[in-house]
Amino acid sequence: MTQRISLTRYLIEKQRGHEGQEAPGQGAIPPQLRLLLEVVARACKSISLAVTKGALGGVLGTAESENVQGEIQKKLDIIANEVLIEANEWGGHLAAMASEEMEGIYVVPHRYPQGEYLLMFDPLDGSSNIDVNVSIGTIFSVLHREPEGPEVSERDFLQAGRQQVAAGYCIYGPQTTLVLTVGDGVAMFTLDREQGSFVLTQEDVRVPEDTKEFAINMSNMRHWAPPVQRYINECLQGVEGPRGKDFNMRWIASMVADVHRILTRGGVFMYPWDKREPNKPGKLRLMYEANPMGWLVEQAGGAATDGRQRILDIQPTRLHQRVSVILGSKNEVDLLTRYHAEAA
Repeated sequence: MTQRISLTRYLIEKQRGHEGQEAPGQGAIPPQLRLLLEVVARACKSISLAVTKGALGGVLGTAESENVQGEIQKKLDIIANEVLIEANEWGGHLAAMASEEMEGIYVVPHRYPQGEYLLMFDPLDGSSNIDVNVSIGTIFSVLHREPEGPEVSERDFLQAGRQQVAAGYCIYGPQTTLVLTVGDGVAMFTLDREQGSFVLTQEDVRVPEDTKEFAINMSNMRHWAPPVQRYINECLQGVEGPRGKDFNMRWIASMVADVHRILTRGGVFMYPWDKREPNKPGKLRLMYEANPMGWLVEQAGGAATDGRQRILDIQPTRLHQRVSVILGSKNEVDLLTRYHAEAA
């Protein structure tokens, strides 16, 4: 019988690669980061339980409030946000947190010890799908704080995505699956509900370089920039067109679910700029969605750009900065990026 590896064991083995080394290798994590990731995983288990109860738990429907983006909040958005904050604030490994659902940062209260890490999260991505029982998830990103003063501030969070020390998401679907990177590839863990623990089910996840699937909201086609329209038109022409192959379209309207499919079998995901809001570079959030998902896809051998530059190289200037996102199978992302360069 193959021995099952729990998330705790996986992280402890990563920690051992850090101990006793002056220059730890990629993927070697310090003890405080291991503890932080275990707490995030426990919080995701609590959110998974609330999602699973659905109408029986009274968590469906909208709340009478808006988030900082001006979007109507679902009840589960608020619950998930509170679960993540309450689980992480007292452990001593965090200095502060930032959430897509909150306008400013949440500094760890002085009654608790402050750590050296910063946690960012989208507590419940794809929440428009909650009431119709489609997969949703939690996205998270961890940064190391470089102290510039005694008090943590929003400026500490404004680091490029390449400086992440851990990132992942937990998808709540037919199974609850935690997907994680600490800089040396991507691993997937499935929640064993009977044991109450995440178990390693796939390691060294790889995204195929080529694909015949794309994910985009086709109803917005008339609003896209010419390079995106060109790419989609060529895909729709199939074997008779310049691409010489037939493509399938998939669109779940939940970034977690779409990216999970791409990590599992390949594809390209696009949420591009459109002319309805020309002054906004895109709709997705750089810090809470694009950076962690971009790093995961890159760690699996894919690529992630905003159409012009690598997402992980973008220097954020605001906590809730938005960005255009193109990620997935490397050859398709490279082609889309080339089309943008030719149109510039």
